[in-house]
Parts: sequence; C-alpha cells; structure tokens
Amino acid sequence: MLAHRSLLLVFIMLSASAVLPETKSAPAPGGLLVVANQKEHTLLVVDPENRRELSKISVGVSKDGHFAYVPIYGNSGVGRPGTDGSTIDVIDLQARKLVATIDLGKPLRPHCAEFGPDGLLYVTAELANAVDVIDPSTRKVLVEIPTGEPQSHMLVISPDGYRGYTANVSAGSVSVLDLAKRTLITTIPVAKSVQRISISPDGKRIFTHDQDAPRIAVIDTATNKIAAWIELPSAAYASASTPDGRWLLAVGMTANRVHVVDLQAMKVVRSLDIPERSSEVLIRPGGDIAYVSGTGAGKIAVLDLRSWKMQPPIDLTPGVDGLAWLPASH
Repeated sequence: MLAHRSLLLVFIMLSASAVLPETKSAPAPGGLLVVANQKEHTLLVVDPENRRELSKISVGVSKDGHFAYVPIYGNSGVGRPGTDGSTIDVIDLQARKLVATIDLGKPLRPHCAEFGPDGLLYVTAELANAVDVIDPSTRKVLVEIPTGEPQSHMLVISPDGYRGYTANVSAGSVSVLDLAKRTLITTIPVAKSVQRISISPDGKRIFTHDQDAPRIAVIDTATNKIAAWIELPSAAYASASTPDGRWLLAVGMTANRVHVVDLQAMKVVRSLDIPERSSEVLIRPGGDIAYVSGTGAGKIAVLDLRSWKMQPPIDLTPGVDGLAWLPASH
C-alpha cells in the first residue's frame, strides 16, 4: 500500500445483491465499476462504457442487499507508523451515501473484504494477525480467525467457501484458513516479502507475488505447497485470472506494465503499458474486459481481452485503487 495523509480506502466488497444507483443516462450494458480512491477517501461509481464518473461518495468519516463495504485502513503503508483504522464504512449504492460504520472494537488496520458463499463478510485484520468474520445483517464481528503471521494484507476465498488464503506481506508467506472450523491450517513460506494474492477460478491454484524478484509463486491448494514459479520481465504487485482459467494478468507497480501469463505454458506471452503505479486489476464478468487502476496517474486502464489491445483509459483522479463490479441485474 501507498502512504497518504488521508484515509486509505484500499479495498471494497459489494454485497451479493447490490442494486444499481439511478442515473440520468442509461447505465453500462454489463454494469458499473465501483472504485475506491485512497487519496480522496471517496468511493466512485463509474460508467465504464461512457468513461465517466456518475457519483462520488465520501467515506472514512468519524463516526440488505445494496451495499459496498469499505475497510478504513489508516493513513500509512503496510508496516509503517501511522493511524490504525478500526472501522468499515457501509455505503448504500442506491442512495449513494454512507449509511453505517461497523466498529471492529480495536485498532486493526482492516484492509481486504471478501464475501464467502455463506453470506458472511471476511476482512483481514492486520494488527491482530487475523481475519475478522462479520455478520452483515447485524454488522457485528462474530469471531477472529488467526493467520499466524503479521501483515495479513489481502485475502481470497475458495469457490466452495471452505478455505481462505491470506498474503502476509513482511512474513513473505501465505496462510491457509479453514473457514468452517475457523482455524489456521498452515502457513506456506514463499519469499522475503509478498504482495497481494489471487486464486484460479477452479480454486486449484493460488498466486502471490515476490517483491524482491520478478516472479509469481503458484501454490497447489491440494498440497498447500509451491508447485511452480512464473518468471516475469519485472516484479508484479497484483494479479487476476480470466474466468476460463487460461490467462493470468499480473500488474507491475514500478515498471508500469501488465504481463499476460499463459497458464498452460506458465510463461509470459505479452506485456502492455499501463498507467503509473498501477495497483489492482479486475476482470469483468464474461472475461472480455480487464480494468487496471493506476493509483499514481488517476486513470483506469481498459484492456480488451479478445484483441489484447488497450482501449482509451477512464480518467479519474490520483489515488484510485480497489475495484469492484456492480452487475446491471441479478
């Protein structure tokens, strides 16, 4: 994460039945893009087809079915001195306003929020070396699942909802969690330090990114061991698999490149320029378009995955980071 004076809105999760906000013009055919801006401490609702911002919602102030959940991390980067967030803002996307704040009860630096198939919200709680489990209906913390490592920054959940995996930044490891028993299964050493984590659509492989060498660790979820390394032209910060499981898009924050990995050959087949200090990638349902948030440039890159051509970017403001997709219908 990057350090900013303002609150870091680093990751967002939409409830499963999110409702589209009303707009004066027709919404995008496939839905809308929801973007967290960590510098402005706002949540942006964006029409990706017309490439324009529809709404800006302020969050991070002091104190179902159509909500975005925004963990308030603090005002510093991972492992750096600064304020320690202890809340999650709840945004009503239909009303376009902050409607509630979940108090986690103590300073935790909450960061990544993911819904499990069980309908519960799982949020990384860095300062507790844990993942908090939250009931969105009561907006209360049910339990903390220990990760056994510091700086559990990002989280992915297996498609069946039985397992969770965290990327532990300074520990350079991945923790494997039993979400049903709410226990730590094991930790997997990866590198000196790692950043962010992704999972294949079938749940068989986990990807995390070595921050001291240009490579991605491929973890076999059946054995909880590193099965392979993907060598890159430059270091990756985040990644996402296409829905068919054929390609992995790996975003490099320093080289300003997105590397396209053929997951059958386990090698990079093309690299494309992306905006300055890009930090997150989201592949739209259907697998035809990928969005890459350029935190430094304030742009969202748009990549056509059928032609492998960059489309004109979406111009927003510096600080854009976390991305989520809001479908047009359910």
